[in-house]
Amino acid sequence: MKNVLLALGQIGDPRFRGVLLTGVGLSLGLLAAFTAAFVWLARWAVGPTVSLPWIGDVTWLDEAAGIAVIPVMLVASVFLMVPVASAFTGLFLDRIAEAVERAHYPAVGPARSQPWGEAISETAGFLALVIGVNLVALVAYLVLAPFALLIFWAVNGFLLGREYAQLAAARHLPRAEAKAYRRRHRAQVWALGILMAIPLSVPVLNLLVPVVGAAAFTHQFHRLSRRARPG
Repeated sequence: MKNVLLALGQIGDPRFRGVLLTGVGLSLGLLAAFTAAFVWLARWAVGPTVSLPWIGDVTWLDEAAGIAVIPVMLVASVFLMVPVASAFTGLFLDRIAEAVERAHYPAVGPARSQPWGEAISETAGFLALVIGVNLVALVAYLVLAPFALLIFWAVNGFLLGREYAQLAAARHLPRAEAKAYRRRHRAQVWALGILMAIPLSVPVLNLLVPVVGAAAFTHQFHRLSRRARPG
């Protein structure tokens, strides 16, 4: 929890605000594009005119279908924000982590130069994993509907924790050592991931998750690494 509070405490930092506004704008734009696409698809599927028995031609069902899709998309945004948060992590983490380190860990040396190919392949791999696992988890959400929210938090807490921790560590450690760090601290990583997944399930609040998550996992990396150092 302390890592999250430290991250939230730096929201007023000008470097945070710029990334936060960019992230919120990109997230809203992407979600708006998804909504527009689904509204168009719903209206196209219904068609401009539908003939109903005993009623005749009805010309407003496509409009009704388009409007009905909007609240559905608000609920769907909870699930859509998972891959959005995953995809944007790679864009935000370096800038947020640098701001965190300058403010809280000035003695830490500069981040290692991570090859673009390595960064892109890791982000793409994580994104594919997040989408694939959540598609499979849809079955569990339906079969175990009363526990769907808890399953969502547990699954996505694990996935987002895995990604954020790996990327935060990879700024200072070689890829193999970053993986070893994540596995060594898997319980703490999962716990912090769940704390990020909980607001991810709340529309509007979930827009903050990519930035707050990047900061929180940067704090976690430095605090756990400092604790592990001898002396």
